[in-house]
Amino acid sequence: MAEVSAEYLASVRLYLRETSTATDSEITDLINAARADLVLGGVLEDKANDETDPLIKKAVGTYVKAEYGLDNPDSEKYRAAYKELRNGLTLSDSYIKSEEG
Repeated sequence: MAEVSAEYLASVRLYLRETSTATDSEITDLINAARADLVLGGVLEDKANDETDPLIKKAVGTYVKAEYGLDNPDSEKYRAAYKELRNGLTLSDSYIKSEEG
């Protein structure tokens, strides 16, 4: 997996409405887990690591929102939303086929 940039981490932190950097290592781990899950689902690794793609960013943010923290009453809702996004990405040729082939 590619390194998580400081800007990307900050944007995911904002998505969580988290102002403290105290849990940045947990958030980074969750970003990497989301990326790995996208790749396992069939998304190209380059695409899963693309920090500028709005659909990837939404999928990663939703995954992180589902898995972040211990007491998350909305985790199932976000987990279902993430799975729907991931499945949609894996149906699009632009996310599962390289431009060379």
